[in-house]
Amino acid sequence: MRHHDLLVIGAGSGNAVVDEAFSDLDVAIVEERRFGGTCLNVGCIPSKMLVRAADLADDVRDAGRLDVEAQLRGVRWRELHDRVFGRLDPIARDGRAGREDTPWITVYDGHARFTGPRTLDVGGTAVHADRIVVAAGSRPVVPPPVADSGLPYETSDTVMHIDAPPRHLAVLGGGYIAAELAHVLAAAGSTITMIDMADTLLSGQDVLVAREFTELASKDRDLRLGRELTRLSGAPGELVLTLDDGSTVEADMLLVAVGRTPNGDRLDLGAAGIDVHDDGRIVVDEYQRTTADGVWALGDVSTAAPLKHVANREAQVVRHNLLHPGDLIRAEHDVVPSAVFTRPQIAAVGATEQELAAAGTPFTVGLARFSDVAYGWASEDTTGFAKVLAEPGTGRLLGAHILGPQAATLIQPLVVAMTLGIDARTLVERPYWIHPALTEVVQQAVGASRR
Repeated sequence: MRHHDLLVIGAGSGNAVVDEAFSDLDVAIVEERRFGGTCLNVGCIPSKMLVRAADLADDVRDAGRLDVEAQLRGVRWRELHDRVFGRLDPIARDGRAGREDTPWITVYDGHARFTGPRTLDVGGTAVHADRIVVAAGSRPVVPPPVADSGLPYETSDTVMHIDAPPRHLAVLGGGYIAAELAHVLAAAGSTITMIDMADTLLSGQDVLVAREFTELASKDRDLRLGRELTRLSGAPGELVLTLDDGSTVEADMLLVAVGRTPNGDRLDLGAAGIDVHDDGRIVVDEYQRTTADGVWALGDVSTAAPLKHVANREAQVVRHNLLHPGDLIRAEHDVVPSAVFTRPQIAAVGATEQELAAAGTPFTVGLARFSDVAYGWASEDTTGFAKVLAEPGTGRLLGAHILGPQAATLIQPLVVAMTLGIDARTLVERPYWIHPALTEVVQQAVGASRR
């Protein structure tokens, strides 16, 4: 049996745990796919590179709004694909090669599963380690009507590699992955039909964001909301989706984007004494320790906030705690921002209005429209807004939600304020806010919440 001092399962954010501080140890990294994980290869980074091109294509289409004569001649999908992955694929290859060339690191190319406490089978090789970090990520969920149909479908793992945009794309799902990829392929020329069980797209967002985004999306997409797929039939390139109300959707391609599930169910965690939540996530404490001695977990396989910036923070915490077992630090998840890179862009931090109402928490609402500020006039933006939820009296910020261009950037002052405990009054009155920058919409929303 091979023995290592430290073994990491997964070379996404898990790869960030290991650096020169561990060079006096015998370290192993197990990765059955590509170094860099979901984010680098099939997630955040390539999708945002595609989104940037989609944004530009839409800007050209909308240029007349700003009295600019412009015509979109098309999106060169093949060239766009090759530019994106021509940049990212070498990073994944070099990441693996760099680890393989490191004398104190062993790289296993295979699937890992536990056979006992801190003991694994890795592609037929028995391996033991004193300490193990599980960073095995997650995968797309494929519902039975699709999986059992025998017909082709795409997920976020595959759709960015298609040869050409389809004529008609059916998107099963209404969350952030569905919204972003629908935006990309619509900009590339596909007609889009979106099918979701919820009554709005992005139903997990604040109620105002979900409602207004759905209204905007309905103007150029066929939305089948409150509906469930019951059957997938037809033939490759001629798919027929039957919904629970008996209606059908015909499409030449199906994108399944109904969510992701942790990969812990593929690791035989029970053999190692590692407990899991009902949804399959590995149970960890505030220090990222699992219920098995000497085993840690991070990222999508364990976190309730499956976001890359969360996984990266947890990797930093695990790294520190492995190196300093007598001085453990916590992974704090109280203020976790997120963004949806669709059109219009969306960003959020903290509670939604419906969550506060359901909990019986008193709150005030501050709302400012992009059309209320000078840069919003410059952009002729009539749909964007910033919404801030605050505690009455104290002005403590409880949540913030932005819909509009650059929302993911505009949210950051509110993330900082919530993290550091800066109240609404202080945030509005102490720092200067540049005029006429778009950040004034944030300033006005925070100011309006002071009641």
